[in-house]
Amino acid sequence: MTQAWIPSERELDRRDVRRRQRLFSVLVATVTTLTVFGLVGAVVLSSPGWPTVQKTFFDWHHAKESFPSVRDGFWINVKLFLICEPIILVLALAVALARSARSAWLVPVRLVAAFYTDVFRGIPTILLVVLLAFGMPALGLQGVPNSALFWAGVALVLSYGAYVAEVFRSGIDSIHPSQVASAEALALSRSQTLRFVVVPQAVRRVLPPLLNDFVSLQKDTALVAAAGIFDAVFAARDYGNYNFNYTPLVVVACFFIVMTVPLARFTDWLQRRYAERERAGAR
Repeated sequence: MTQAWIPSERELDRRDVRRRQRLFSVLVATVTTLTVFGLVGAVVLSSPGWPTVQKTFFDWHHAKESFPSVRDGFWINVKLFLICEPIILVLALAVALARSARSAWLVPVRLVAAFYTDVFRGIPTILLVVLLAFGMPALGLQGVPNSALFWAGVALVLSYGAYVAEVFRSGIDSIHPSQVASAEALALSRSQTLRFVVVPQAVRRVLPPLLNDFVSLQKDTALVAAAGIFDAVFAARDYGNYNFNYTPLVVVACFFIVMTVPLARFTDWLQRRYAERERAGAR
C-alpha cells in the first residue's frame, strides 16, 4: 500500500512564510487603495465647487426623471451594436483575406481592400457618421434607405470593419509558413488551406484584440447622437438642455459601464488564459 506523502517541517515553514507574505501583500494593497481613494474623495468633496457639481451632475431627482427616456434610447445603442458586430466580422475577414491573396488575378481586389482600410481608418468615426447619416438621405436615391439610423450603422460598420480587418490580417500573417507548407503537402488548395488551417488558428490568436475592438464599438454607438438619432446620449442631452441639469449624462455613463465592463473583464481573463497556454507551450 502506497504511503501518503507528508510534508516536512521545512516545507511547512515555506508554506507558512508564503502565506504570511500573501497576507501582508493583501494588507498593503488594501491600505494603499483605501488611502488613495480616501484622499481623492476628500479633495473632491471639500472643493469649493462641489455643491454646484453635485447639484448639476449628481441630482437623484433628475436621475429618476430621466431614467425612462435614457433607458429607451439605450436600447437603440444595444440593437445597433448587436446588428453591426456580426456584419463587421464578416466584412473584416473578407477584407483581410483579400489583402492576403497571392494570385495575380486578384491584384485589383487586393488594391481595393488596401484602399478601403487606409481610407476608413483615416476618417474619424464621428465624422463618418455625420457624413453618411446626413449626406446619403440628402441624395434622394430611389430604393436606398433614407434612415439616419441605418446610415449611422453603415458608418460604424465601415469604420470598425477597417480596424478589425487589420486585426484579422495580423493573425493570418502570424501563422508560421510551415503550416501552409504542410497543408500543400497534403494536396490542399489555397482556399482549403485558408479555410481549414490558417483562418481557424488566426481567429483564435486574435480573439482578445477582437473583443477589445468590440468593447470600443459598444461605446462608439453613442456617436450616432451626433446625427440627431434619439439614442441614450441624445435623450440625456435633450433632458439636460430642457431642465438645465446634466445628471442624465452620468446615468448614460452608468449604462455603458454596465454593458462594457463584463466584456472587458472577460477579455482580460481570456488574455491571461492564452498567455498561460503560450507559457505552457500549448497550441
